[in-house]
Amino acid sequence: MLALLSHFSALEDPRVPRTRLHSLPSILGIALCAVICGAEGWVEMESYGNAKREWLEQWLDLPNGIPSHDTFARVFAHLDPRTLGTCLQAVTQLLVDGLEKQIAIDGKYLRGSFDTATERRPLVMLNAWASSQRLVLASVPVDLKSNEIKAVPELLAMIEISGCVVTLDAMGCQTAIASQIIAQGGDYVLALKGNQESIHTDAALFFDHALQTQWEEIPHLEHNEDTLERGRRVKKRCHVVDLADLKGLWDDVPKKWIGLRSLVRLESERTQGEKTTKEVRYYLSSLSGDSPKVLRAIRRHWGVENSLHWVLDVAFDEDDCRIRKDHAPANLSLIRHIALNLLRREKTCKNGIKVKRTKAGWDDKYLRKVIESCSQI
Repeated sequence: MLALLSHFSALEDPRVPRTRLHSLPSILGIALCAVICGAEGWVEMESYGNAKREWLEQWLDLPNGIPSHDTFARVFAHLDPRTLGTCLQAVTQLLVDGLEKQIAIDGKYLRGSFDTATERRPLVMLNAWASSQRLVLASVPVDLKSNEIKAVPELLAMIEISGCVVTLDAMGCQTAIASQIIAQGGDYVLALKGNQESIHTDAALFFDHALQTQWEEIPHLEHNEDTLERGRRVKKRCHVVDLADLKGLWDDVPKKWIGLRSLVRLESERTQGEKTTKEVRYYLSSLSGDSPKVLRAIRRHWGVENSLHWVLDVAFDEDDCRIRKDHAPANLSLIRHIALNLLRREKTCKNGIKVKRTKAGWDDKYLRKVIESCSQI
């Protein structure tokens, strides 16, 4: 807890000094412990604090008792989420126990944060996900008047991507984003769709021609997989073409797409019962001539849906949370990310995240293991 409190103490308190009955680190410390133990809102945070006051006083300075639910609500509404985001980054750095090979960047809607009265649309949190570590490296809220494309450069600048493969869906398939990834020392695999109409059309026509001519005079690498996933038979065929082998055919493209070295075609066939569906997707990649590595990067990118987004919705009920005032949705999301990282790093309990949250609420000794996991690496 002391390691966590040191990061909370560095944050700028948004409140007027004369109104501060409770310190900001104490408020955030109680909130984090409460969320780890199953709390989903301000009233539950206050109730948790009152129930566990004696235990919390071992770590926190609480001369005026436990903050009220209104205090939690006001602080989370006014605290700058980008400052709290620095705590997420700092805590995650303490949890990382090796070099990360791939970072998936993807956005998640906080569906309960919409407000029909003000016509405010749901907030989007853009997350950087360490695929092998299974940790949230960093998160930024997407400006409600903007879109994810403008938030990606900010998120990339916050994290160390040197030596990593960065994967993004079609939203992030932008020349400026590709250039930034290369400039920061990383590689990229970018999903290519209709938002880049010209190069998407060219890539589709190129691969169609190659398949029709059975790859005549077109060097390529192919990797096939046949697996069972959740009762479905899934066949994947990945073709990777190195631009250097095309004898100048695509020489003008890397001038615009900095670092581009290969074109990728991924064909997926899913069979469940008697129903079969097929899908073809295209990618731009700075990786060269390694179809298994490219396919692995694509597959790991979608792991963010199951390992992060799904867990937040099922284990933390994030989609059903109706907190929506000012910065509160983003800040509470960041606290959930810190809690998830701590729960995931704690290894003595082999159950899922939801069971771990329940156990932490029942057993103070286990909660201590969870919050101190960042000091055990």
